[in-house]
Amino acid sequence: MKVHEKYMQRCIDLAKNGLGTTYPNPLVGSVIVYNQSIIGEGWHYKAGQPHAEVNAINSVADKDLLKEATIYVSLEPCSHFGKTPPCADLIIANGIKSVVIGSTDPNPKVSGNGIKKLIEAGCDVTVGILEDDCINLNKRFFTFHNKKRPYIILKWAQTKDGFIAPAEPSTSSKNITGQKPVWITNTYSRQRTHKLRAEEEAILVGTNTVLKDNPSLTTRDWKGTSPTRVIIDRNLKIPPEASVMDGKVLTIIITEEQREALENINFEIVDFQKNIAQQICSVLYKYNLQSVIIEGGSITINTFIKDNLWDEAYIFTGSSIFGSGVKVPSFSEEQKTNISLLSEENLQNDTLQLFKNNAT
Repeated sequence: MKVHEKYMQRCIDLAKNGLGTTYPNPLVGSVIVYNQSIIGEGWHYKAGQPHAEVNAINSVADKDLLKEATIYVSLEPCSHFGKTPPCADLIIANGIKSVVIGSTDPNPKVSGNGIKKLIEAGCDVTVGILEDDCINLNKRFFTFHNKKRPYIILKWAQTKDGFIAPAEPSTSSKNITGQKPVWITNTYSRQRTHKLRAEEEAILVGTNTVLKDNPSLTTRDWKGTSPTRVIIDRNLKIPPEASVMDGKVLTIIITEEQREALENINFEIVDFQKNIAQQICSVLYKYNLQSVIIEGGSITINTFIKDNLWDEAYIFTGSSIFGSGVKVPSFSEEQKTNISLLSEENLQNDTLQLFKNNAT
C-alpha cells in the first residue's frame, strides 16, 4: 500500500468510531505523521466537541515536530466558526505545512473553502487520497447535502419461504389490538437491528405496524441513542397509549389531519394523493435527519421501492416457514439489475444480507 493510502486508511478506521454519535456532523479521522511514524491521531467523537484535527494535534507530545509533520484528514478541514473554531486555522497556527485530505466537504459552509485557506497560508495540500472510500464513509452526510434527502435504509425480516408476517396473527397475549408480535428472527438478529438503530438518525413505520405490534422503536439491546421515530398515520388512528406516543423520543407523525404538537411529538401534514415517499424525505430533510431506516411494514417499504428511493437494504432471513402470509417487499426486474450484494453474514441460524441500490 502506498504511503498516503496507508495513513488515510487509518483516518477512515478512526472515523468509524464516531458512527451514531457525530450527527449532524460527518465522521472524520485524522493522523499526524513525522518521519514515517504516527505521532498523533484522533477522531470526531460528538457534535459540539473538538473535531478530529484538534484531537490529533492535541495528542502530539512534542508540538515542535508539527512544523515538519504531515497531517492526514479524511474530510476537508472546516473553515468556518460553528460550535468549534475552524480546523484549517488550527492547522495553520501550528505551522503544519503538509496536509493530505481524503475528500472535499459537500457542506456549502466549507466546500473547498478549507482547502483554499490552507493553500493561501502556504500549505502543501494533496486532495483525493482514497476519495471513494472517504465519501462512502460519509455516505449519509454526502447524500443529505448533495441530494437534499436522508440516506435511506430498507430493513425487514423474512421467513425462509418469503413472508414477513403470518396470514393470521396470534392473539395469545394483549397488545394495542390484542395481538402478540410474531418473531421471525432470533435474539442475535434483533440485537443487530438495535445496533443499526443506534447508528442511524431516524426510523420509519406505518400505521398497521404500530397497531399490530405496538413497537417502541427505541435502542435497547445495544448501547446508543434511540433514533427519531417517524410514523405514517394518515387518519391519526394510533391511540395515545401506543408506545410510540410516550414522548420519550422525538416522534414525527406523517398525516393529513391537523393536530397540535404534543410533548416531543410533532405532526407533519402531507398530501396522500401525491408522492408520499418524496414528501417524507422532504420532511426529514427539514428536520436535518441524515439517515432513516424504513422498517415496515410491506406497504410502507414497497412505497419507497416503487419510487426507487432507497440506498441500502438489510434483509434478515430466519429459519421459520409460514406457508402463507404477507409476502416480502418486491423489486421489479429492471430494479434488480441495479442491486448488488455488499455482504452476507450468519447470526446463528439467521442470515443477514446487505444490498446496495447502485441506481442511487
